[in-house]
Amino acid sequence: MVLTIITLLITIVFFIWGRIRSDIVAMMALMVLTASGVLTTQEALSGFSSPIVLMMVGLFIVGGAILQTGLAQSVGNSIARLSGGNETRAFVLVMLATAVIGAFVSNTGTVAIMMPIIMSMAATSNIRASRLLMPVAFAGSLGGMLTLIGTPPNLVISETLQRAGFKPLGFFSFFPTGVIVIVIGVLVLLPLSLWLIKEADGKKRRKGQSLSALAKQYHLTEKIYKYHVGKEARELNGMRVKELDLQRRYGLTLLEIRSERKRAFGKVIDQHMAWADSVISHGDILFFYGDQSGMQRLAADYRLQNLRSSHLDFYDIGISEIVILPTSRLIGTRIKDSRLREDYALNILGIRRDEERITEDLGAHRLHNGDILLVQGKWDAIIQMNQENENWVALGRPDMKAAKVIFDYKSPVAAIIMLLMVLTMVFDFIPIAPVTAVLMASLFVILTGCFRSVDAAYKTINWESVVLIGAMMPMSTALEKTGVSQMVSETLVNSLGAFGPYALLAGIYFTTSLLTMFISNTATAVLMAPIALVAAQQVGVSPYAFLFAVTLGASMCFASPFSTPPNALVMKAGNYTFMDYVRVGLPLQLIIGIVMTFVLPLLFPF
Repeated sequence: MVLTIITLLITIVFFIWGRIRSDIVAMMALMVLTASGVLTTQEALSGFSSPIVLMMVGLFIVGGAILQTGLAQSVGNSIARLSGGNETRAFVLVMLATAVIGAFVSNTGTVAIMMPIIMSMAATSNIRASRLLMPVAFAGSLGGMLTLIGTPPNLVISETLQRAGFKPLGFFSFFPTGVIVIVIGVLVLLPLSLWLIKEADGKKRRKGQSLSALAKQYHLTEKIYKYHVGKEARELNGMRVKELDLQRRYGLTLLEIRSERKRAFGKVIDQHMAWADSVISHGDILFFYGDQSGMQRLAADYRLQNLRSSHLDFYDIGISEIVILPTSRLIGTRIKDSRLREDYALNILGIRRDEERITEDLGAHRLHNGDILLVQGKWDAIIQMNQENENWVALGRPDMKAAKVIFDYKSPVAAIIMLLMVLTMVFDFIPIAPVTAVLMASLFVILTGCFRSVDAAYKTINWESVVLIGAMMPMSTALEKTGVSQMVSETLVNSLGAFGPYALLAGIYFTTSLLTMFISNTATAVLMAPIALVAAQQVGVSPYAFLFAVTLGASMCFASPFSTPPNALVMKAGNYTFMDYVRVGLPLQLIIGIVMTFVLPLLFPF
């Protein structure tokens, strides 16, 4: 028992110190308890096979798909429009939306859904992600108090009452309690969340340029034309690009040939660089670059259908700027002789020389030291080109830009998969466990092409949060095995019983809150519910208020990043420290406890 308590206290000190990553601290504590024999190897590793940890992994992937397909951006834009750009209004809307979802979906799932939405809002508006992420994690737990299925401790106390012969709780028996804690949460977190604002928020928004902004700088939208090869364009069907002689006859370059097909899992878009031997087919969408009058003549000659859109999509084909180095073999070489197209499959779309941007008659221009070229090609080709540093260096990170490309045509697929996942988790008559539903959803978003690759899906997993929760979960086993949990709970309850039901009610809430900081909320509820029931019977009052104090104490644990999975889920994304949770979460936890000590007896009279 002594070793377990010392290990726990040292772990907390290291969390507060913050110089060592939280997941490493948690693993160190786990190894101490295992090496000392407090935990068996199987018990020590049980956290990493826990459904909660596996669910977190799957939810990171589903959340990544929501972000990658632009679904998060669409929802975030809607919330931003409703808020009118006001961060306070956005804060309230996000909190309420999260709480409502949390009433029917696990708080971990709710927060995983909301995280990419918030990150997208932060990237496109003046709303700061660090102010919203932790409150959203708390709102998921607050919303869980609205319904019977909102959080596992609710089910635990209902089952405890039923086993003891009392009337079981209904689906919406928790609703009044939930509404009150949500109101308290919004009012308390509105000012406290200002402490969470990180300077890095603004820096992240100013860092780098979007691909669309880069295209606008070179006025690409004024020189790119999008045409459809319809049934009228009979001559083009089956023709090779070189047969058109585009440069000589029309002053044009064919940049891309795109085909779009409908499949069972939504639309599929294939982007191809146009080569001399590329064959044009009916239904293709062609992107041309060059002279407008030449484009008009080509369209008239071959009866091409103008799609009246110069918008560039960067799904498989992207753009990047490269700087010509002083040692480059290209200095003094004409663009048409640079062989970038032949050797790297790249088109040169423009030159930035000092403050001048050159897009006319590019082939005749000679390259100078320090010239910046705007190139277009397959993302793989751009990334490969960036690895050759003797002649040029790419501005920014092409691999990072490729990873941020939005597959917006896949957003309906991601929305359907997410909706099915949520419905499966809400309705008990569907014989699929929540963790299975989440893992199936994560597999489907990969198989349906919501990510560029499987590697891209894996990169969305925040392993620090996963390891943190997986390593801390066995701590509850150690506390229970050594009798620490039982000793603390019984001592506090017995010592407060003589001071009346209100003092006992407060004692149960705060004891449960304290235990939940170190062991899972479900385990805490299982441990405390029978004690609360017996305590109420000993002082001769109804047990309902006492058991509600248990579920509130177990669910409203905000003072630690590892007390609940949602708290850990947002820690890395929000760049939070352990003390951030203490500064913001602890006051909320205390205020809810004080208020509900007096409100619960009104809802459930003694």
